[in-house]
Amino acid sequence: MRSTGLGATAVPVSELALGCAALGNLFHPVTDEAAHATVDAAWDAGIRTFDTAPHYGLGLSERRLGAALRRHPRNAYTLSTKVGRLLVPDPDGGAGDDLANGFAVPATHRRVWDFSADGVLRSLEASLERLGVDRVDVALLHDPDDHAEQALREAYPALERLRAEGVIGAIGVGMNQSALPARFVRETDMDVVLLAGRYTLLEQDGLTELLPEAAARGRSVLIGGVFNSGLLTAPRPGATYDYAPAPQPVLDRALRLLAVCERHGVPLRGAALRFPFGHPAVASVLTGARTPEEVRDTVEQLGRPIPDALWDELRAEGLLDPGIPVPAATAPSPAAASAAPSR
Repeated sequence: MRSTGLGATAVPVSELALGCAALGNLFHPVTDEAAHATVDAAWDAGIRTFDTAPHYGLGLSERRLGAALRRHPRNAYTLSTKVGRLLVPDPDGGAGDDLANGFAVPATHRRVWDFSADGVLRSLEASLERLGVDRVDVALLHDPDDHAEQALREAYPALERLRAEGVIGAIGVGMNQSALPARFVRETDMDVVLLAGRYTLLEQDGLTELLPEAAARGRSVLIGGVFNSGLLTAPRPGATYDYAPAPQPVLDRALRLLAVCERHGVPLRGAALRFPFGHPAVASVLTGARTPEEVRDTVEQLGRPIPDALWDELRAEGLLDPGIPVPAATAPSPAAASAAPSR
């Protein structure tokens, strides 16, 4: 599986990355064994980039990911985590659960927003302990939507100092919107944006400002949420979009996308996975998985050629604007356990 560097850094990312929210029991419990097997399947498929966060299962994702990667040399993979939420012990001692925040774990801790310089250092120190490593390769400001000014004035400079000292290799921001990340790209020297759900086959808000800015300035974009919360894997009534039931107009558009893909013999999820690679700023697509089977299916879809005629019909049907870039018909390199990206 091919890899590319993030921005102007020496930090490589594989073209497919594993997002590890599911390892933190996102919506449903996952056993330690299943979590470990999922990471193993990703490794065997050639995936060498893993993204996690303290937010995911109140640290459970970080602990499980670190344990699963422990048998591999630390310089053989790229590890990304996030800052902005500190985990503070809950006075009730985990009497309730964390499902209100989307994770099926005991509420042993509560999240405290903190984009101060001290908060960044404390967050990274705690993440290193949970992961069981001495460094992370990428540190991302996590969802600073309502904390933009503090994140720009305090958190970002702290990350910039850590990058200059060689403590971390690349810095960036991870969000579910594109406007604020575009501001970060313009006003800072960050290397990467993790954009979730806003540059997909269904919607291309990221193309308005963020992706052109990133391409012009030599920054990288990682695309998450390519299936729009599952809608682009199996569009049907009740399917989720942005973690809620899809509104009817959105569902109708997804069904039209499905019909075009079926006419060309391409699974919708295959087209959705490949679509972001048409833009030159996109370095990797990040997908979540909770089972080895999900990992293997995603890797299979990544290697599936998509005919130019499919993109042409999507444009003709008004489902893609004419100016939106699409991938070449040649698929990315097929994954293989022996084809790990070079470091």
